[in-house]
Amino acid sequence: MKPQRSITQLTFLLALLAILSFSFADLNSDRQALRDFAAKFPHTRKLNWKDAASVCTSWVGVTCNPERSRVIGIRLPGVGLLGPLPAGMIGKLNALRVLSLRSNYLTGDLPSDVATIPTLQLLYLQQNNFTGSIPVSFSPRLTVLDLSFNSLNGNIPTTIQNLRRLSVLNLQNNKLYGPIPGVNLPRLRLLNLSNNNLIGSIPYSLQKFPSSSFLGNSLCGKPVGQCIVSVPSSSPSPSPPLVDSILPPSLPQKTSPRNKKFSTGALAAIIIGGAAVLFLLVVIILVCCLKIRDYEGQATHEGKASNTKKSQMLKEDFGSGVQEAEKNKLVFFEGCTYNFDLEDLLRASAEVLGKGSYGTAYKASLDEGTAVVVKRLKEVGIGKREFEQQMEVVRKIGQHPNVVPLRAYYHSKDEKLLVFDYVAGGSLASLLHGYRGNGRPPLDWNSRIRILLGTARGLHHIHSDGGGKFIHGNIKSSNVLLTQDLDGCISDFGLTMLMNFHALTSRTMGYHAPEVIESRKSTQRSDVYSFGVLLLEMLTGKAPLKSHGHSNVVDLPRWVQSVVREEWTSEVFDTELLRNPSAEEEMVQMLQIALACVARIPDMRPKMDEVVHMIEEIRQPEMEDQPSSEECKSKDSNACTP
Repeated sequence: MKPQRSITQLTFLLALLAILSFSFADLNSDRQALRDFAAKFPHTRKLNWKDAASVCTSWVGVTCNPERSRVIGIRLPGVGLLGPLPAGMIGKLNALRVLSLRSNYLTGDLPSDVATIPTLQLLYLQQNNFTGSIPVSFSPRLTVLDLSFNSLNGNIPTTIQNLRRLSVLNLQNNKLYGPIPGVNLPRLRLLNLSNNNLIGSIPYSLQKFPSSSFLGNSLCGKPVGQCIVSVPSSSPSPSPPLVDSILPPSLPQKTSPRNKKFSTGALAAIIIGGAAVLFLLVVIILVCCLKIRDYEGQATHEGKASNTKKSQMLKEDFGSGVQEAEKNKLVFFEGCTYNFDLEDLLRASAEVLGKGSYGTAYKASLDEGTAVVVKRLKEVGIGKREFEQQMEVVRKIGQHPNVVPLRAYYHSKDEKLLVFDYVAGGSLASLLHGYRGNGRPPLDWNSRIRILLGTARGLHHIHSDGGGKFIHGNIKSSNVLLTQDLDGCISDFGLTMLMNFHALTSRTMGYHAPEVIESRKSTQRSDVYSFGVLLLEMLTGKAPLKSHGHSNVVDLPRWVQSVVREEWTSEVFDTELLRNPSAEEEMVQMLQIALACVARIPDMRPKMDEVVHMIEEIRQPEMEDQPSSEECKSKDSNACTP
């Protein structure tokens, strides 16, 4: 038995050594390919690729997989690479996922072996001087292809149709000519073909994109304009000039006194009516401003009072609205282990956490050290039976690690109260905008992307659970709460369904989609828009409102689009994020996702499952130890923790 056991152990060791030697051989081949690449180019900034240093930890711009056995990312933007990109070097990195050589001085044709690396997902070659035509073959796993601001010519290859995972295609500012192929890419969310020499009609499959995607070409059809179809004339006589057909008919040189008198009277009526409307508008604005000032003054006063008098009882705030016969009818959901009744809750010391669109939130500290959040609703527009049914829906949807769960509720004629877990990390709004001057460290990029992914998973769960019929309706940074591990959790789910109005205040207007502002009706697509604004807020560090005390709305999507219209630029990002230049490429990718989410046309916005997938792909190596969006759906967070 012993010789046989020794043979088994020896076989296992030999197999292990073979695997290790194979891994080292792969990394060594990657190292050699990179050395050949660096030796080929003169560059204005030293890459510091030294043979004695570790490829995975010390080589600038190089990223390896978690096992440090293969190179999966090369990011060398603006390092002064000069000349044609040689074949047979980068193409040997057959585990490469990300390649960014943007803002260099690369010339010549794009090698086919680079474009066809089988694992390649993100390819950034913009702002170089590549010539020749676009390769006909690319990696089928490609999700981002950016070849903008080069000198590429020829036709757009029809083989792009094979890139079924492509979400971003940017070919602007090249010398491409010919018609646009009729490709249909199901995941494509961002398209830019502007400033080329393209001709013909825009294919039906691409007409959902805005006109800015096609400007600077000789194109027609939706959305840039109707195509003019020439019809041959049956008469030999020349047809009238086109200009005559589009000009209005000439006005008579003389008008009768009656018509002149009528025009003068109509003009006077218009002036008087316009003055009256203007006066009424000024009065309305003044009244609104006074109400806003009174509201903010009251909120400030209440906030100060809560800080100076934290021992205030909840009973003093709304105990009078609780009916005496129902004081112990606080309804807890099954599985919750909180050990208090309504009377205990009313005796608890209270601290105002904030005034939201649908009510006021209090932190209630009970005698046994338990802390909960009590939401006092206002203007509930449904009866008790329907209210109880909605509470059951909210409880079921809340069984997800990225949704703040509802634990109990109270309903009477005059008071409606909801009880949630207290999340100690506070809100994203306070952490993102409140640290300056308070000594709190800013959120770094890793923390922000973790928060975004958790929030996206929570919203995806809300949209997908229950047959895909639920919405949130009030996504904003103050409704994203943070755990101690900086996981984003969505609060206030289900409140929109309870109210008889859709809150559109100056504090939330910047998050709402254009169609919601017009119709006062939210959809899952408008939730995606609000999440896109949240992404922009995280990337820019700017809230979609001006500084405190002003009610003017900042159109954050429009501002970002105006900054990046010419090229992707770092000016849009929060200065705190720019301290980590290695994350700039990921920030650009996240910016592209955000701009797709805030598309003005609802059908052009991605669904939340697609958004989760795109965010997970950005951080795929780092997020492998995190639960996926599908795994998160199966987790149950219904257990109450006192």
